Amino acid sequence: MKDFRIKRLFNAKSGRCFDVAVDHGFFNQPGFLQGIESMPKVIATLVEAAPDAIQLTLGQARHLQSLPGREKPSLVLRTDVANIYGKELPSARFSLMIEETMLQAVRVDAACVCVNLFQIPGAPEVHEQCVENILKLKPQADYYGMPMMIEPLVFQPNEKAGGYMVDGDVVKISHLVRQAVELGADIIKGDPTDDVSLYHQVVEVAGGIPVLVRGGGRVSDREILVRTQGLLEQGASGIVYGRNIIQHPNPKGITRALMAMVHDGVSVDEALAMIG
Repeated sequence: MKDFRIKRLFNAKSGRCFDVAVDHGFFNQPGFLQGIESMPKVIATLVEAAPDAIQLTLGQARHLQSLPGREKPSLVLRTDVANIYGKELPSARFSLMIEETMLQAVRVDAACVCVNLFQIPGAPEVHEQCVENILKLKPQADYYGMPMMIEPLVFQPNEKAGGYMVDGDVVKISHLVRQAVELGADIIKGDPTDDVSLYHQVVEVAGGIPVLVRGGGRVSDREILVRTQGLLEQGASGIVYGRNIIQHPNPKGITRALMAMVHDGVSVDEALAMIG
């Protein structure tokens, strides 16, 4: 049954997936709502642009799933909430999971669920909580036939780069991706490496589990397109971008350009011309 849902995520022609992450409001962090103040409007725009999937929380999934017709993007359901994204780490850190996770996912007709696996310098207890969350989700995922996307995130030290800054070291990323695979991931949502030409190492260590790459913070159009092209050439099975879509002045245009790169192999310059 997992395979049935996975087929709803991955494009039949390219075998790849473009998932737009719009779950940022879950984390109660100033600045995360930029571009997504009105979720009905955001989702309507994204649906028109037609990515393969949209990543939402339980409270916002209704805006996608209540739309009529068969052609809307698949739902990826965010299952956990954390308080570790600010400029300073709070004294009490947590990563909590919604109750009866897979049953709730089935009720909103999700094609996949997403759960974090944080590695944060100075906060080993959050890593432990993430592992516990995943260990609880795994048997539920198998029972309900629900694909489990694990999101391994390697943070830089907060005092060095506070505020959700990813460490792009290929060794650290590879080791955490491997742990996610060992814990039972069906799909990986992984960090990009600083050196994109090394990303094949991350794909290799995943051992055949599809790797979708996070977009990270907002960058220029050319930078995100060049990075995307490089990641696909290195064997990534797709992308999961959020702020580079929802904070873009033309979310529909950038989505369509990235879809053309992911599924049709268009060049960076061709994709740039599609943004408008």
